[in-house]
Amino acid sequence: MTMTEPAISVRGIEKSYQGLHVLRGVDFDVARGSVFALLGSNGAGKTTLVRILSTLLRADAGTATVDGHDVSTDPLRVREAISLTGQFAAVDEVLTGRENLVLVAKLRHLPDPGGIADALLARFRLAEAGSRRAGTYSGGMRRRLDIAMSLVGDPTVIYLDEPTTGLDPESRIEVWDVIKELARGGTTVLLTTQYLDEAEQLADRIAILHQGRIIANGTLAELKQLLPAAKVEYVEKQPTLEEIFLTLVGPSTGSGPSTGSGTQHSKEKAA
Repeated sequence: MTMTEPAISVRGIEKSYQGLHVLRGVDFDVARGSVFALLGSNGAGKTTLVRILSTLLRADAGTATVDGHDVSTDPLRVREAISLTGQFAAVDEVLTGRENLVLVAKLRHLPDPGGIADALLARFRLAEAGSRRAGTYSGGMRRRLDIAMSLVGDPTVIYLDEPTTGLDPESRIEVWDVIKELARGGTTVLLTTQYLDEAEQLADRIAILHQGRIIANGTLAELKQLLPAAKVEYVEKQPTLEEIFLTLVGPSTGSGPSTGSGTQHSKEKAA
């Protein structure tokens, strides 16, 4: 696959369950090293599409390629190129953070599982918590560990299916920082979310999935052009509850990330 070819290409994907049309001809491309947000309400078909792209589900019609490999005719090569993080962290709470990572590396038959685990713990700012049982981790730490486990083996494409569902504001920002770092490192990220601000913060391109179809696809600036031109009005800017919360609690401490603190985030949004 050349650098100019999309990391993910979807054409005419359809899927039905017992007469219920979940996907009705979905088309989009995802550029390499970008964050592509698939935005839609519950039941829009986001998870079904991710399962098809992960080779866990077969489409009724259409084609899709990931890293140049067809998900239907070459599923093994697709699985070698991808990793999937679902809505709920798939960590073993009895094992330590390090043991979770070592286990995944061993299952992938990689050399030096301990070295891989230590490198990922450092990368995701979990080194100090690596010897603790994952069951003692906060929601944000658990999700970061889950994403770290997904990166064992250096997949070129990672699917994040609603990765911040159920997380508190601080933990959400921790995960956002991780996703931004993945994209900076060249990993292609397909992100499904129902949170508008999440797509706005993270995505290079946003596709809106509604009733089984992509009804809009573009950059944030392009999507804004779909609406009438903005009117200039002078109103008093009131802080959001999230901004108030993050300002009051201050930066994350302890095992939280060293970048992107809550206070800084709130200042940027207020600005």
